[in-house]
Amino acid sequence: MARGDDPDDRKTHGGHGDRRRRDFRRGEQAVRAGTLLLAATDLVEPTFRRTVVYIIEHNDSGSLGVVLNRPTDTAVHDVLPRWADLATTPRTLFSGGPVKRDAALCLGTLKAGATTAGVSGLRRVDGRVVLVDLDADPDRIAPLVEGVRIFAGYSGWTFGQLEGELENDDWIVLSALSSDPISTGRSDLWAHVLRRQPLPLSLLATHPIELERN
Repeated sequence: MARGDDPDDRKTHGGHGDRRRRDFRRGEQAVRAGTLLLAATDLVEPTFRRTVVYIIEHNDSGSLGVVLNRPTDTAVHDVLPRWADLATTPRTLFSGGPVKRDAALCLGTLKAGATTAGVSGLRRVDGRVVLVDLDADPDRIAPLVEGVRIFAGYSGWTFGQLEGELENDDWIVLSALSSDPISTGRSDLWAHVLRRQPLPLSLLATHPIELERN
């Protein structure tokens, strides 16, 4: 489960929710591989607060994704030195979520025109985004990708669980760019993704990180 084993751990909202908040959610995408889940402003539990989750799988078995904006202090070179040169800045492991934090998962973005045909170790997720097998030869992968990002752990939902959280208005579903999984130089990816949306959704980017500071 993405948010702990206790279903009461999930934040609930009464009634039909605030009309204004639902207006922000109009036109949202259907969840599929390659979409983003942005934590709604009311989702304040620490594990997923202001997170941007990239969905890798979404099917009848459930959903799996990784949090894109939680870098750790562990350098890639310290745990997977062969992949350090391909990792995008910052070259650290990212915390992909609360499930199997002792396991690593890698996403990459193919260069324009590159193909995965005949290349072992790459599995297309959506568009130019690929899942990279960390047992593959990085020297063979390097010419094909713009970069990779390695995640410790992942975020997972059992069948029907994510749909319940969406009904709860916990997440905003948006299209991803191919660059999002390896995005660099973004001090606040959550706000950056919102700013590129049309009005009125883009207004949420101004939501303060700490309400008490506002």
